[in-house]
Amino acid sequence: MELVYPPVIAACKTLFRVLDMKLELQGTEHIPASGGAVLACTHVSYLDFIFCGLASLPAGRKTRFMAKQQIFKNRIAGPLMRGMHHISVDRSAGQASYQEAVAKLKDGEVVGVFPEATISRSFTVKPIKTGAIRMAAAAGVPIIPVTVWGSQRLWTKGRPKNLTQRHVPILIRAGEPFRPTPQDDQDVLTKDLRARMTALLDQAQRDYPAAEQPGEWWLPTHLGGSAPTPEEAAALDAER
Repeated sequence: MELVYPPVIAACKTLFRVLDMKLELQGTEHIPASGGAVLACTHVSYLDFIFCGLASLPAGRKTRFMAKQQIFKNRIAGPLMRGMHHISVDRSAGQASYQEAVAKLKDGEVVGVFPEATISRSFTVKPIKTGAIRMAAAAGVPIIPVTVWGSQRLWTKGRPKNLTQRHVPILIRAGEPFRPTPQDDQDVLTKDLRARMTALLDQAQRDYPAAEQPGEWWLPTHLGGSAPTPEEAAALDAER
């Protein structure tokens, strides 16, 4: 029984209305109405799991996200994460969380993952891990690339959060699914997944309202913004 997820969704939707967020979803028809599926999401903000999760709601689905263990230890976020049946990831012992995710997929759940593992400071798609492909293949379910763009303006790594900012456009895109098998070359499919995620993100960036001017901190360098380059972002991550 879902006791926690529905009121959390309702609270988020109320906040979206209060802040007059300009939410735009496309490609939600790619989320299956039943059966397991992996949502492989780009990662530019601490809030991406909220917006990425919206992609599955039109299909009547609730996404179980894989999230780092520290969030589950938070006295406020922890009970909510457990109540929504998200999956705790201990990065020093990830096999247990991987097996839990595969079990949920086989039970017909939608599982959300961030294959980049951490937020991209450059606002481009970082190199990604093979886990999303491996779990989809092991469970025999499709994998669907998803991107969120605009959420970094509210709260991202290395910047002060601004959760009261109004009228921010948030673009959410789901791409076409594909179904890996255990016989496929996982490295090849992981590169393909990254290419699909990059194409979705590039399209969302092109679709973002033209009134938003280049040169902003939240835009990648190739669009005229002042975000770190991918190389600079990698160096910052390495320092931490």
